[in-house]
Amino acid sequence: EYIQTDIWVRFQKMRGHECYYVCADDAHGTPIMLKAEQEGLTPEALIEKVGAEHRRDFAGFGIEFDNYHSTHSAENREISELIYGRLKHGGHIARKVITQAYDPVKQLFLPDRFIRGTCPHCGAEDQYGDSCENCSRTYSPNDLINPTSELSGATPEQRSSEHLFFKLGHFEPMLKAWLADNDLQPGVVNKLNEWFEAGLRDWDISRDAPYFGFEIPDEPGKYFYVWLDAPIGYLASFKNLCQRTGLDFDEFCAPGSDTEMVHFIGKDIMYFHTLFWPAMLHGAQFRLPTNVFVHGFLTVNGQKMSKSRGTFVTARTYLEHLNPEYLRYYFAAKLAPAIEDIDLNFDDFQQRVNSDLVGKVVNIASRCAGFLTKRFDGVLSDTVDEPALVNESKAVSSRIAAHYEARDFARAMREIMALADAANQYIDRRKPWALVKAVGTEDEVHRVCTTGIALFRHLMIYLKPVLPAMAREVEVFLKCSPLCWSDIERDINGQQINAFKPLMQRVETSRIEAMINASKPQDTPEASAVDPKRARSRSNITIEEFAKIDLRIAKIIAAKHVDGADKLLQLNLEIGDITRTVFAGIKGAYLPEQLEGRLVVVVANLAPRKMRFGVSEGMVLAAGPGGEDIFLLSPDTGAVSGMAVK
Repeated sequence: EYIQTDIWVRFQKMRGHECYYVCADDAHGTPIMLKAEQEGLTPEALIEKVGAEHRRDFAGFGIEFDNYHSTHSAENREISELIYGRLKHGGHIARKVITQAYDPVKQLFLPDRFIRGTCPHCGAEDQYGDSCENCSRTYSPNDLINPTSELSGATPEQRSSEHLFFKLGHFEPMLKAWLADNDLQPGVVNKLNEWFEAGLRDWDISRDAPYFGFEIPDEPGKYFYVWLDAPIGYLASFKNLCQRTGLDFDEFCAPGSDTEMVHFIGKDIMYFHTLFWPAMLHGAQFRLPTNVFVHGFLTVNGQKMSKSRGTFVTARTYLEHLNPEYLRYYFAAKLAPAIEDIDLNFDDFQQRVNSDLVGKVVNIASRCAGFLTKRFDGVLSDTVDEPALVNESKAVSSRIAAHYEARDFARAMREIMALADAANQYIDRRKPWALVKAVGTEDEVHRVCTTGIALFRHLMIYLKPVLPAMAREVEVFLKCSPLCWSDIERDINGQQINAFKPLMQRVETSRIEAMINASKPQDTPEASAVDPKRARSRSNITIEEFAKIDLRIAKIIAAKHVDGADKLLQLNLEIGDITRTVFAGIKGAYLPEQLEGRLVVVVANLAPRKMRFGVSEGMVLAAGPGGEDIFLLSPDTGAVSGMAVK
């Protein structure tokens, strides 16, 4: 969605509109608190670290925010407290004692997203505790069927606590009017009508300590639920921008503002952004969104992203192997207004980029520029060879602009590539490489090649929102100021250009394969599950050989993730009165929190093995095929650390 939004914002700015792109890291919630604990950091240090990584990756993909902030900010605290105070004053906050999922092992109330189970509405398995990715319905974690804690694997207990609720039903008439007055996507409208028919329920907006977030005023030990202050982060980020640049925050955000405010979100958080968010804003006397544009999910090669297949490609891994503008174009060529998932198929990706960008667009300039540089000192002719073709290329600008405006980037790309096809057909027909060999054709060659460059320039104006880095190189080639949309009406006849330099390389299969390989787990686990078929095929050993193996009971006194390892957890083991460090390939099956205090069986006399992450001083025993299906062996009741296994 960041690329999608960036394309739309760049288009608006090219049109001369005042447009601001703001975003923020969601920095609150129990998951942040637990992740910081795992890494031995404070939550503040963790979100600063992650924020820096996000900014680096966004910049790598040419995503240019006017402000990128954090929900853990003074501005967000101020506006969250203001909105809550106004909602409370308006009678829209209620108190209820609820029963809540509590992890008896971790001794904390579980956030909704740390509970998994079966959706009570559609029956989809392995769904989060607050909303279903299959049917998009929301529910209470108490409604989930067969719930389990993701932290410990334990069945959550139900404990009572008083919570604060936002009375969403108070705003149903307003929300229906907002729906009628805005041009939302049909899929969004249908979902909203379904939710209205089902009835709007009160929304739990508080969480109990321990929790990382903003404490609710006059409610010690109670914190704003992350989904209350997360969308407020949009306003907080914009307010931070206003404070730095002198913009008037109220002019943009007060009721009655004629400024457009558009959100780009995923379909899994539609309920929060199309019901809770506008209702909160209205109840707190802020302006409402003009539109909420919803997109689908991303699959890779027709399937969910997978680490084992190498299709769980991080932004950083992609940037280390491929040009980010390949992906910007590929996504643009697939993004349409419908709420549909898009698939990143690497074969199609390679073919489309090589055919459209290299074979069509860049090819136009490379076929014409050399003649202009060598024979005419880079000066374009005063007239073009085929004015009608150039005018046709200009005439579609309003249609392409309408596609960009409607976020129908796929249709815009099809229109642009049709122009590229027409330009290449023109060059094929006029054959400047043949004309130049004839006597008395200098002027004709000059006009033909100037026509080609004029058509190429039009294409780059149309593509600039999608390919900003390539557009900057083209601006150097054309010796022009930054291209804007209105430049389509201006001719460049008679102007001088620089020598042409290659603008984009072809996507090579080897680069894609290298990226996929780099995305696969690289670690051979020190403790791996044994395949039963392989076990049956192994040769027998003698009792004397078996006696050499020193198996001991060990207690896991600490467990943590290993930075840069996809399968490994680092275990600190107590074996009697000694301690050992073991790297075990069980990350796919266990969270560190599930392991501390557990007794396991370890090969205690295995020679230490130096690994990339440190020295492993043993091996824990486990069964199963691997991945998520790994089962640590544990002793019966009564065994203690240090005991020999015989």
